[in-house]
Amino acid sequence: MKTEPKYPDVKVQLSGEDGNAFSILARVSKAMKHAGISREEIKGYTDKAMSGDYDNLLQVTMQWVEVE
Repeated sequence: MKTEPKYPDVKVQLSGEDGNAFSILARVSKAMKHAGISREEIKGYTDKAMSGDYDNLLQVTMQWVEVE
């Protein structure tokens, strides 16, 4: 069962991404900024997302925003 992300109103399209972690980080950070989320909170996302491998990045992203 899928759990609700921390910011369900922030929707990020990741299909079609070529597996570039930096592109995903930038896309999610931009969407969060556009939604009015604080810099500190966005830094929290990026720090956690970059704390592991690519699979960790995807898992953290899905925990924070709605991935389409």
